Amino acid sequence: MSGKIKKMIDHIIEEKSNNDKALVSSLNAKMCLKGVIPKKYDASSPDDPVIMEKLQNIAAEWGVNLAGV
Repeated sequence: MSGKIKKMIDHIIEEKSNNDKALVSSLNAKMCLKGVIPKKYDASSPDDPVIMEKLQNIAAEWGVNLAGV
């Protein structure tokens, strides 16, 4: 199933930012520093297990639940 990475990124950013544009930009930058470049992924991107694991770690660190994503 492709596009899961994009869904995970969107969910993490949505949960943490509450649609605050300044926070969205900051969170994108923090993800880049952690090895995930959000702009690189879209709905047709293949699911990379390494990136998905990084996103799970980021979500856990930031207190975001990815269940159901």
